[in-house]
Amino acid sequence: MIVITAPTGNIGSRLLSLLVEAAPAHGEELRVVVRDPARLPGAVRARVEVVTGSHGDPATLERAFTGADAVFWLVPPDASLAPGEGFSGFTRPAARAFAAHGVGRVVGVSALGRGTPQAARAGLVTASLAMDDLIAGSGVAFRALACASFFENLLEEAGSIRADGVFTDTLAADRPVPMVAVADIAATAAGLLLDRSWAGTGSVPVVGPQDLSPDDLARVMTEELGRPVRYRRQSLDELRTALLGHGLNAAFVEGVVDMKRAKEQGMDSAGLEPGTGRPAPAGPATTFARWCARTLKPAVLAAPEAADAH
Repeated sequence: MIVITAPTGNIGSRLLSLLVEAAPAHGEELRVVVRDPARLPGAVRARVEVVTGSHGDPATLERAFTGADAVFWLVPPDASLAPGEGFSGFTRPAARAFAAHGVGRVVGVSALGRGTPQAARAGLVTASLAMDDLIAGSGVAFRALACASFFENLLEEAGSIRADGVFTDTLAADRPVPMVAVADIAATAAGLLLDRSWAGTGSVPVVGPQDLSPDDLARVMTEELGRPVRYRRQSLDELRTALLGHGLNAAFVEGVVDMKRAKEQGMDSAGLEPGTGRPAPAGPATTFARWCARTLKPAVLAAPEAADAH
């Protein structure tokens, strides 16, 4: 039995689709933990066992982890909480339940940076790595998917790209950093969840085929979208003010700012080493150009009303 948390999210929905197709050939049954089962596609809902509730709730976990061999663990972002409470606080009941129910293997979504000097003060990343330690300490076999920044973050800029041909971040325009498509994260997770041969604890870097700077992103977007796209660098102070203006928890906002600062200082690239070079992807790695053509372009070219509804 494989249990999938956050099955309607960006990563979880793709993972669930992959597992629904592959699990029968591996003799695996699937169970999902979801607050609102109606958000699951009907064809998928008919092929999985559904546990309704939050995977941060101990009573829900009792039902979800009974008889479970493997768990996909993803903490949903909560901008109303400080990072430590959002990650480790949410995960603590699960860590106890892993041990209590004899769960064998856990695959979790985490971040690059472990072992780097920047990771000690990297906000959300620091909290994510502490969550990994909590899970590993439960005694399960554990693989943390050490993910680069997602291509999908750029979907938040679709409106600005559509209206003004501009996207914004805090990196220096010429600083290349690892990035990855969500589909590749889901594929890596599926491979690990279906593989019963691994043991122990460790991290699996999940990155795209090449590092990309904001200037690189602008160039590729210009080519793929058929319209000029340029990058505007935002200061960390500007970012902080904007996020606080949206009413986010002040500690969460500082966690975002500290993460952005650590990435600017090279945390993600340093987190890929030492000595092993770029990791081999679980399958064909998605290039940024391919992702733009398949995912960003439809979002940018959509009518504003349709994009907002999506």
